[in-house]
Amino acid sequence: MHWSSHGFQSKIAGAVFLSTAVATWLLVRGYHGLLGDAQLYAFQALARIHAPLAHDLYLQNTSQDQFTIFSPAYAWFIDLFGVEPAARSLTLLFTTWLLAAAWVATRTLTDRDGAWLAIILLLIVDGSYGGSGVFTVAEQFLTARLPAEALVATSLACFLRGSKVLAALTAAAALLIHPLIALPGLLLLIGLALPIRTSLLGAAASAIGGLLIAFCAAHLSWMAKWLPIMDPTWSSIVQERSQFLFLRLWSFRDWEINARPFFCLAFIAIATQDDRVRRICVAAAIVGVAGLAVALIAAAVGPVAIIVQGQAWRWVWIAVFVGALLLPATVLQIWPDKKCGPLCAALLLLSLTLQAPTGMACVSVALTLWLMRLHLSIRAVLILRWIFLTLVLAVAAWVCLHAWEIARPAFHKPGETPAVQLRDFFGLKIPAVLGASLIWWGLQKRGSVRTSMLLVAGLLALSIFALPAAFEQHHSLASVAEIKEFSDWDTVIPPASTVLVTPARDVGTFVWFTLGRSNYLSVDQSAGVVFSRDTALEVQRRSQVLQPLMDPNWKILSKLRATPAGKSTSDVPSRPLTAENFKQVCADIQLGFVISPENIGFDGLPHENSGPWKGWRLYDCRTARPLTEK
Repeated sequence: MHWSSHGFQSKIAGAVFLSTAVATWLLVRGYHGLLGDAQLYAFQALARIHAPLAHDLYLQNTSQDQFTIFSPAYAWFIDLFGVEPAARSLTLLFTTWLLAAAWVATRTLTDRDGAWLAIILLLIVDGSYGGSGVFTVAEQFLTARLPAEALVATSLACFLRGSKVLAALTAAAALLIHPLIALPGLLLLIGLALPIRTSLLGAAASAIGGLLIAFCAAHLSWMAKWLPIMDPTWSSIVQERSQFLFLRLWSFRDWEINARPFFCLAFIAIATQDDRVRRICVAAAIVGVAGLAVALIAAAVGPVAIIVQGQAWRWVWIAVFVGALLLPATVLQIWPDKKCGPLCAALLLLSLTLQAPTGMACVSVALTLWLMRLHLSIRAVLILRWIFLTLVLAVAAWVCLHAWEIARPAFHKPGETPAVQLRDFFGLKIPAVLGASLIWWGLQKRGSVRTSMLLVAGLLALSIFALPAAFEQHHSLASVAEIKEFSDWDTVIPPASTVLVTPARDVGTFVWFTLGRSNYLSVDQSAGVVFSRDTALEVQRRSQVLQPLMDPNWKILSKLRATPAGKSTSDVPSRPLTAENFKQVCADIQLGFVISPENIGFDGLPHENSGPWKGWRLYDCRTARPLTEK
């Protein structure tokens, strides 16, 4: 046993690893505001404070907000601190909670250093899953997924430490936060408590049950009343907006992303000598495969609304999470193998840091080599050693090349600081893995306490240096200053009115968070089409109303098919606002106001304050309607 497990030196080693974890989080992840789905969750919480927002199209009918207690709790923090401070604080809180629970869970399976390496790797890995890698484990922004993951990790830690009742209660509590994340965690605990054969039978029963439910809903009229099938119109709208919900629409790359964690679990289960680790790998793999099977088999019969909304393919996240936690201990275990240990270890680390298909290729090669290692000849072993050295040199060259590109003045972006460049460098992930590996290696060499203290000081200094870039935000939503800046428009727009921005400047956050009004139609709003047929049809209707101004912004599948690979699909063709098309769109009484940079008359109220919105005008649709409609 190495010296880091004894007394004061153990505490110093722990301080080194803690400092490494903090620096890794700041350099690789950080917090950059309300991104992606974080905007939707913040809006849901804000709607609980500002009642008129509850009439927004996204919340009018059934929505994901009705399946969680996260929004009321989040709203309390927003009311207390404000939107951005609440989001930032809760993100840090739940991330710390998740990492601490994961450390405790891993510590029951390996030594202290291995547990720290697992946490550091969890911060580095490409933990994406779902179609197009739409979701990621331990996201760096605030959604209900983050606290649910923290609760699942806590339940796993409790289970592994023998507190099975507390583990079950914790997993059940996660169901109240995010059922789609909590259910696979609960199923993992059940799988660990039951024999493997029983777990396999349960997984098969889940797939068959999904098939029977879909078949009955499609062929029995009385069953369809309780389990409605998505009709062609509703289904086509959902497919256009959220194609990742349908496994038959997944590309080969999507399957590579979701197959990678299972290959990783297979390698760990085969290579490990610990029965507990092997059991966890098998249980996590069964849960993930069962989810994919339920989603795939049921969808083949017909799109049953509750199964599509249940998104059983999300169960893959538990395989991603478990694989990331158990990989470091496996790497340390296989490294001494003289035949192919170092090469397999390097390929495993690359598999979780590189994106698909490269990551999938790495883990596939590693698994193949490990299975064949007993049959490798002396010559083959020598060749593999040369391949390992070549791989090390190739990775080093790749890192140096990208470091040079980041450092070169010609590649600098306006206003880019050295801290941002450092973040971009470690954002490549491989440098972060190499740095953590070197720190671990240094601790195994029984360095002096003074050296360890210097290392802690250096890591803390690095963290302080990276801190500004880690929390850099290009725009802060719902700030007091911004809300006050648009008080001229705020006083004119009734609280219950809807607003349209054309051309679109964002996904609708300006209207929601700055003006505090409902959007007429935005991309984020259309995320609710899977939960409600009425919402889907209204999104389609409003997009038809806006045809004189813009093409439908929610038809993501069509844009993906029409856009060449490597190009952005975010831009939606739009047409300038004119007096004529203003009258056309305002014929819909659901549209209250239009904001545009065009001067078309109709007593448009210009925004006079300096900034990106200077000169944009607010138009009241009532001025374009007949007097009888005003």
